[in-house]
Amino acid sequence: MSKKIALIAIGGNALLKENERGLQEEQLENARECAEMFGNVIKAGFSLCVVHGNGPQVGNILIQQEEAANRIPPYTLDICDAMTQGSMGYMIERLLINRLNYMNLKIPVTTVLTEVVVDKDDAGFKNPTKPVGPFYKEFRALELMKEKRWHMKEDAGRGWRKVVPSPKPVEIVQLDAVKLLLEAGHCVIAGGGGGIPVIKDASGLLVGVEAVIDKDRLSSLLAEQLGADTYVILTGVPKVALDFGKPTQRWVDRMTVSEAAKHMADGQFPAGSMGPKIESALNFIKAGGHEVLITSPEALEREDYAKVGTRIVRD
Repeated sequence: MSKKIALIAIGGNALLKENERGLQEEQLENARECAEMFGNVIKAGFSLCVVHGNGPQVGNILIQQEEAANRIPPYTLDICDAMTQGSMGYMIERLLINRLNYMNLKIPVTTVLTEVVVDKDDAGFKNPTKPVGPFYKEFRALELMKEKRWHMKEDAGRGWRKVVPSPKPVEIVQLDAVKLLLEAGHCVIAGGGGGIPVIKDASGLLVGVEAVIDKDRLSSLLAEQLGADTYVILTGVPKVALDFGKPTQRWVDRMTVSEAAKHMADGQFPAGSMGPKIESALNFIKAGGHEVLITSPEALEREDYAKVGTRIVRD
């Protein structure tokens, strides 16, 4: 009988933290901490699939390309996504292999370069809103908008930034490969950065597009299509709270879908913070999932898996 599957989603800032310089050594140390956390989930008896964000990393690649633009032709955003899937997958993979060896667990770890189909008619393509890459002075932004036909917007007095669409994921191209690897006992790293965005042309051929797929949307879809038992969503707090930041704040250990939906309707989970995570959790369970665990990386690393965080379950 196959093990239960847990899918865990981490942000790009798990490897490249806000207060760090972004050195390779820093990112490897952060990957080591993530590996300890993943090891705890595997120790609890799960087959593990990991999805990671890539916002800071792909932003750095775009900055590097801009600095070298007069010497080396830049890559499009889909290829930059692929670059971060490879580099971040390698760091997580290597440190997780080392951690599992330390735990005397002979479990192979595999990174899957993952393309994700989006609808070419998605409303996001008509109104690009996702900022990526460096800040530019106005004269350079005007040049780029003319030369490359980029969409760019001024950002709160800090300069101009490129904005791209954020379409919804429709199809995971390498889904069967991920399933086969999990069934064969591998720990799988897939869907990095929300996946490499592609569309299908009139002939059904895949074509890369300049877009960013939301990592939480992709991880929710992947968890659903894998038939994962548990979907682990990491955030900045150890548990979900009601009345967050108020004197009446209280942590929640367990919520049913109905309770979570009611709290959502009551405005307990704002769109700019916990809201998207609760929405992803509800969608996962309504699609057949059993449980969602919401917690912080630090709590998952140091606490017993069975007791950590907030669990959202079926009614």
